[in-house]
Amino acid sequence: MEDPLPKRTDGPRPIWLRRRAGSDRLTTVLAAEAAAGRAGPEPATAKGPTEQRMATLATALRRARIENADHSAAVADLRAAEVVRLELLADAIAPVLAQAPEDCDLFDLAISPGERPRLFIDCIGFVEMDRDRRTYRFLQDTRHARIVLCESANIDEMVEAATNYVAHRLIEREKALAIDYASGGAARVVREATAPKPAPASGRAFQAFLFFVELLGSAAFFSLLAVLAMWAYRSYVEG
Repeated sequence: MEDPLPKRTDGPRPIWLRRRAGSDRLTTVLAAEAAAGRAGPEPATAKGPTEQRMATLATALRRARIENADHSAAVADLRAAEVVRLELLADAIAPVLAQAPEDCDLFDLAISPGERPRLFIDCIGFVEMDRDRRTYRFLQDTRHARIVLCESANIDEMVEAATNYVAHRLIEREKALAIDYASGGAARVVREATAPKPAPASGRAFQAFLFFVELLGSAAFFSLLAVLAMWAYRSYVEG
């Protein structure tokens, strides 16, 4: 037969119950502080000024490398975009240059990569991008300075400017060929430079004199050899 439960009394609780309740609350508080990281300050190792500076410098170097890599990537992307725009313009100008005479070798479309990519039409005319990376600038080198022939962001306008430039260059070429044909020009200079020049009369006489001297010298040398051979024969063989 089970023991009956103790009857509830309205009087004060026993001392051992009060102690047990207090220890339970203390255990709960300590557990909560440990979970929240407030169980007690951990011993921290203080860093000296040198270690702090080294840590700061390492962080700064890491940040500088990242920024430098980002900047290099951005610059490379901008140059690649410029090259693509110049290639589009080259594709639009190519049909115009295809109509040039076959014996004309003045024009040669080529993109020169570099810090400033350029599309060369000939040796003195080229196209490059402006600072905004969107506007084309058609430039030409002259004897005095570099001039701007056209500046626009529209490909059609640049093609028209390149067409006019090619036409003027062809007219200049025709004028140069006509001047050479009328006055002899460079062809006469080439013929005069390659034609054999006749030797003057005094030069011919001097050359004949030198030949005669060489002939006499050769005869005297061989005569001396014959005399020496005869003397040696008489002295050592017959004697």
